[in-house]
Amino acid sequence: MSRLTDLIAQAKTKDPQLGADLDKEFKVLSSRLPFGLNFERHRPEAVELPQRPVRKGDKVRVLPKRGSGKKGDQLLWQVKATRKVGDGKMADLELLGAANTEAQSVVVNDLVIVAEFRDTIYPGLVSTGKVQRGGDRPFHTVINGENYHVLKALTYTHRGKVDAIYIDPPYNSRAKDWKYNNDYVEADDLYRHSKWLAMMERRLLLAKDLLNAANSALIVTIDEKEYLRLGLLLEQVFPEAVIEMVTTVVNPRGRHRPGRFSRSEEYIFTVMLGKATVGQEADPNFGGGSRVPWRTLRRSDATSARGTLKGGPAQFYPIYVNAEGVIEEIGTALPHGVPRETAPFRKGCTAVFPMRDSGLEMNWGLIAPALRKIHSRGYVRVGRHTPGEPQQWEISYLTTGKIKDIDTGRAIIVDREPNGSVIAEYVVDKRKTPTSTWMRPSHNAETGGTLTLTQLLPDRRFPFPKSLYAVEDTLRLFVAAKQEAVVAGWRLSPVHLCY
Repeated sequence: MSRLTDLIAQAKTKDPQLGADLDKEFKVLSSRLPFGLNFERHRPEAVELPQRPVRKGDKVRVLPKRGSGKKGDQLLWQVKATRKVGDGKMADLELLGAANTEAQSVVVNDLVIVAEFRDTIYPGLVSTGKVQRGGDRPFHTVINGENYHVLKALTYTHRGKVDAIYIDPPYNSRAKDWKYNNDYVEADDLYRHSKWLAMMERRLLLAKDLLNAANSALIVTIDEKEYLRLGLLLEQVFPEAVIEMVTTVVNPRGRHRPGRFSRSEEYIFTVMLGKATVGQEADPNFGGGSRVPWRTLRRSDATSARGTLKGGPAQFYPIYVNAEGVIEEIGTALPHGVPRETAPFRKGCTAVFPMRDSGLEMNWGLIAPALRKIHSRGYVRVGRHTPGEPQQWEISYLTTGKIKDIDTGRAIIVDREPNGSVIAEYVVDKRKTPTSTWMRPSHNAETGGTLTLTQLLPDRRFPFPKSLYAVEDTLRLFVAAKQEAVVAGWRLSPVHLCY
């Protein structure tokens, strides 16, 4: 394509009109070519509408006889007429798509209306019951139906109004993992991945219509079978979004697979639209009353040693510490190649340089002016005395984040050490941005999902449940600050709305 672009540019120079005509035709042609993730946009989905009365012109499928154990065929018939026969009703059917006309008459009760994907559907919602015991707390609406059509219906009432969507789509990991065209997609189906992508793309486009483009998030869980394709699909459907992936351990023991690694993790894609960002959560290591931690001032990685490009020229300098462990002065940086022994002498003090026990000269984590500034506030301290080592005193400091915790009131200074450094404690839970790898006991799908649901619904089985705490923790990162947030979620059929 780049070669064609170059040739068109040359043509424009020699013959502007010819070049313009070629450019126009090239753009028309290139607009037809999909770049990135390519797959067939299959349209074989069909939805059964069991509660709709059968009428002339409807598409129907003949149900298998009750108790026969048969699956039933997937043939579609059109109702040509209906008529009363005794106390019942019969329908005269004609086979759709057949080369030769084929007809039969079937009892209406043995038929179910079918809507193909290409058919226009005008969905409506019928209340089947409600439970009220939450008072003024947020409430949930559960819509039980084929999720594509439910989502389509919601675009009439919630277009651009949803703050977060959490979906747990079929993972496409085994022969009976999900249905397509009312039949199971077999494991050896050559179009298995393509059909899955077609199914997902239609629903993601609807999700995009529902989400608030100015500030919202889509959360999608998946395993290794489709995560690569899903990531590309999300980038194509949401090119304007910030997309990140989290690895989460849902089965610490691992799922045994003969001859293969025991799979213990799943993946969570987060699609952030507009101003949406990942929120913070309580740091379990620093709750209220815990000490604000210090960081060693000496850099730890060898790539930051003195004289290296990363180390820089201004972070090798003496810190003068007296016999009581008090910093009396912070010196100036020594240029590379200048021996540390040439540093100025200060009576009664040890000139402390950043040194490894091996004798390797390192660098301090801050330049001297920055260290002097925070030292004046008590945010630098002298630690253990090691007179037999190249670095005779340990030096620590409070990082920018910890200083901010003190300045904003999350932590307070409760005392000072004899050397003048502060003793600070958190008065509220410290907040932190979560990492992209989660190893949390509460996210165990067995204990937080299966066992929890068994206790709540002992007579019902819910296949492959997520940990309730994992879902809650993930959503909280995006809607914790939105008191009026609208959250939607769906799995295979039900769609849940939470206000």
